[in-house]
Amino acid sequence: MAASSNTPLDPAAEARRQQRLEELCAALIRAQSAQTEVRYRGHRLEWQGKAYPLRAPHLQLDSSQDDWASCRGVADAIALRLRHHDPELHRQWLPAPPVARLVFELLEQLRVESLVPAHHPGSRRNLHYRFSAWSNRFLASGQTESHLGLLLFTLSMMSWVQLGGGPIDEGTEMLIESTRMFLLREIGQPFGRIRRHREDQAAYAEQALAIALTVNELVEDLQQQLADGEQTQDALEEVGNGFGLLLDLSGDGDDGSGQAGGAVTRSSDGETGYRIFTGQYDKEWQADKKVRPELLERLREQLDLRIREQGLNLNGLTKKLRRLLARPHDDGWRFGEEEGRLDGRRLSTLVTSQADRRVFKQPRDEWRAHATVTILVDNSGSMRTHMEQIGMLIDLLVRALERTGARTEVLGFTTGHWNGGKPLKEWQRRGRPANPGRLNERCHLVYKDAGTPWRRARRSLAALLKGDMFREGLDGEALLWAEQRLLAEDTDERILLVISDGCPMDTATRQCNDQDILDSHLIAVADRLEREQRIRLCSLGVGLDLSRYYRHNQLLDLEHNPDNRIFDEILALLGRTLRDSKAG
Repeated sequence: MAASSNTPLDPAAEARRQQRLEELCAALIRAQSAQTEVRYRGHRLEWQGKAYPLRAPHLQLDSSQDDWASCRGVADAIALRLRHHDPELHRQWLPAPPVARLVFELLEQLRVESLVPAHHPGSRRNLHYRFSAWSNRFLASGQTESHLGLLLFTLSMMSWVQLGGGPIDEGTEMLIESTRMFLLREIGQPFGRIRRHREDQAAYAEQALAIALTVNELVEDLQQQLADGEQTQDALEEVGNGFGLLLDLSGDGDDGSGQAGGAVTRSSDGETGYRIFTGQYDKEWQADKKVRPELLERLREQLDLRIREQGLNLNGLTKKLRRLLARPHDDGWRFGEEEGRLDGRRLSTLVTSQADRRVFKQPRDEWRAHATVTILVDNSGSMRTHMEQIGMLIDLLVRALERTGARTEVLGFTTGHWNGGKPLKEWQRRGRPANPGRLNERCHLVYKDAGTPWRRARRSLAALLKGDMFREGLDGEALLWAEQRLLAEDTDERILLVISDGCPMDTATRQCNDQDILDSHLIAVADRLEREQRIRLCSLGVGLDLSRYYRHNQLLDLEHNPDNRIFDEILALLGRTLRDSKAG
């Protein structure tokens, strides 16, 4: 879902704007449909964790032309479909021929839109605006100049008016008049019944099916009658695509039953088909042990200097995090109060000095975050140029989180070599068996563990700036490692924040297996974590949209030095993640 803008934006700003727009639209859909499991992922709408197809022509948005009002209209239309549509019943009536199927989809969408409540005049205006915007653009495209385009357009306008969408302008009325009269002769009886049956999906579907099959026959006859091959199959597809109908005809046409995201191979035990050729060379290091002490000290001084220069507001960040994460915890009693519970130790005072009312006690609550936050940093080579800014963000986040009472750990992941290491050589010695799985040694780095306070870990955190340890990335395995560590924590809330600038990459593994082996593994692991909700998973994309992999994500622009606004974006991401998890 996208909207146009008159002001050109750089790609990063446009991606953030697109993400914000999708979040707003998803929130609108959830609120109006009472369906909590609606969200955008990878710019595709999901319902109950599966892709939700939008098959009606006026629900297809064009980022170069459509505005926020159109987005509102589409969001309202989707919400009405979720509220008033039975997918199983829809599948039972759905016809097989492509044109018939797509006409049937259009009629069903217009049916649910006609059910907008009278006390929602804003939604009615949004729906009217969106359909009008689509019809005007279709007219401007010139596709009504073909017989097929005019036929489909006329049917759309007729159905919209019949179901209470509103009047059409005089020019459009004149354009479609002859075609409308022709269609009424063919579909008059079922078309006349659709309005009275619009609140009964089954009865409506019977009439809509009759209309769809008749239109399909008319289109087939039209193709045969046109002389000299004027209307070829290619021309049919061209008009259909412009009409927004010939979209994603694969599958059975259900609403949201297809798998979202990339294809992931799963074995019978529910795990992905991801394999590891050998794990005997894998390593887990304390990051500060890989850097010379004197260099580590210089890197820490460099990081401290940059933080001071930026003037980042640590106190303000702490207050905002406390509001987001802190909960009241019993911290004993306050004594000497003038009201509350009677303090047995002050009974003698009550007898000897009746004027002294300070003989009560009250429970003392301390607001602190009983949470553990793990920051998992992609240590791939492409992240080197951003590590100074990322190091500043992480250092400030750890300090602020610690002030709220939360425990924090900072982890990193990379590989032992570029383009494969010892596992690759061993695979070659064994005769290069097919589909070997991961062919590089996995290297995990601990910059700060949850039990170490920031003051003792501050030098180790500076190792983030030592970029020569950064190579390639096995993101799916890193998530599993971070999950294992988080689940070992005795805490009320577990949050995993991933910072990355791209997709998983290990050249040797991709060359010797299916190209998507690492992507599929990451998608599957992230999907499981999000479904189980034992851990709140979210991600920060450094110059890259990570919505394909993570449901909760935020794009960071680090082209300029980070300021306090970046922390506001991170806090908004954490807030969305926590709210969505509780709602689910």
